[in-house]
Amino acid sequence: MTEILGSGGAAGAGGSVGAASASGSAGAAGAASSAGAAAATSGISPAPPAAWRRALRSPNLIIGALITLTVAVVTILAPVIAPYDPNEMDFANTLAPPSAQYPLGTDQLGHGLLTVLLHGGRVDLSVALLAAATPFVVGVLLGTVAGYVGGPLDRVIARITDTVVAFPFYVLVIAIVAMVGQGTVGIVVTFAIVGWIGYARVVRTATRAVATSDYVVAARGGGLGHARVLLRHVLPATITQAVVLLVSEIVLIMVAIVTLGFLGLGYDPSIPEWGAMIDAGRPFLTDKWWMSVAPGGAVVLVGVGLSLLADGLSDLWGQR
Repeated sequence: MTEILGSGGAAGAGGSVGAASASGSAGAAGAASSAGAAAATSGISPAPPAAWRRALRSPNLIIGALITLTVAVVTILAPVIAPYDPNEMDFANTLAPPSAQYPLGTDQLGHGLLTVLLHGGRVDLSVALLAAATPFVVGVLLGTVAGYVGGPLDRVIARITDTVVAFPFYVLVIAIVAMVGQGTVGIVVTFAIVGWIGYARVVRTATRAVATSDYVVAARGGGLGHARVLLRHVLPATITQAVVLLVSEIVLIMVAIVTLGFLGLGYDPSIPEWGAMIDAGRPFLTDKWWMSVAPGGAVVLVGVGLSLLADGLSDLWGQR
């Protein structure tokens, strides 16, 4: 009798444990389903841990980030680590070859080329970032609104972008700089006029695809306003493509700034920058090649670093 009661008690306990387990599993499944529904409703898909592990295994992202970070730190600290003042002239050592005193030699006015290179990178990179920020904001805003609203506004923005793209980039940049003037303000205004086109086209296409997705339609059907739908659901799904394009566009803008400096359309001659350095060393390429190779190599290094970084970000966010 005791054994029977014991068996019955054990069976009852097992049944209670099984019921509790089933109930817990159902609760967990319900919680997971609710979390999934919430994520789908919010429209935000955070990168899973696997994406970050994939990023750490991406040589493009790691190498590009290291190069970009190193160049940024060196240029920011240029006033501290540069051995001389960029406007200091040593007339006793003009056109001097690289030495312990002047690691990259001097130019025809006796400026230490290493000092000019560091300060010139600070100028070119800071202006490139500033010139890239304005068209990024304008292009993302116009592309998002055009792709979401559609209709006449979409057609107008599409025609404007097609018209600007029809002109050669450097011809348009040189013409606008000639009209608005040289210097930082002229360069920023120039790229604000022509640089937003790429962002608008990319974001417009992505927004048109996202705007018809189920979770955006459900959000609109749930009574959310257009501004809230755009900020919470559409923009988080499209901004990554614009960020990848931004990193690539910084390279294009920096090369354009260096080109303007090489042509004498950049900054005041007293401001150190890489384009003017390349132009100053051009007459001495045969015997003092380092005068132009040093700033040219710096431009290539920055371009490679940012290109690898953009490629790695594209892999991270699954855009290829």
